[in-house]
Amino acid sequence: ARPASLLIMRRTRIKICGITRVEDALAAASAGADALGLVFYSSSPRALDIAHAEAIRDALPPFVSIVALFVNEDVGRVAEVIATVRPDLLQFHGDEDTRYCAQFAMPYIKAVRVPATAAPDDLLKYEADFPSAKMLLLDTLAPGVYGGSGESFNWGVIPAVMCPRIVLSGGLNPANVEQAIRSVRPWAVDVSSGVELQKGVKDHRQIEHFIEAVRNADAG
Repeated sequence: ARPASLLIMRRTRIKICGITRVEDALAAASAGADALGLVFYSSSPRALDIAHAEAIRDALPPFVSIVALFVNEDVGRVAEVIATVRPDLLQFHGDEDTRYCAQFAMPYIKAVRVPATAAPDDLLKYEADFPSAKMLLLDTLAPGVYGGSGESFNWGVIPAVMCPRIVLSGGLNPANVEQAIRSVRPWAVDVSSGVELQKGVKDHRQIEHFIEAVRNADAG
């Protein structure tokens, strides 16, 4: 029989966000990513049109989830992406309220941009405000930017009770993700700029290093 510790060892899920190219999607899937984020926010340098998103989806092997990311998007546009791209999960990264997020009858993640002044009770309130969300994604608040700032926030502000119910984001990279997981023990981690050669172009070697670091954290 295997040691009991191996039977209960949890695995941190990994999302590579801001995928814009088929080759990057395939590299991430091959390296072991659980989910890929496709950005449908026109102001982002990583924004996709539907045709490119469909090409990425069609190229992927089974059991790799597609997450469609929106920021304060028109309801009709979200419905169009759902109908054509057929994502597995939605991610709302703007100022959407719970009624807006829940109206699409699909599982969703709500992103929270964490300010430097945040207290644990603030994060618990965010969670209470989105009872229908599958999880909260915690990112770093950067003025005028909806995600992708490449900066981390104070992980110590996250209430311990929330840690298994969050996706940790914001400034993660191959050098710090192991420490982040050991400190927080989130359900999942999310990376975009931390594994890029340039905005929208992923570094396949850095993706591999990132995933290796996550696995090292899980084993420890």
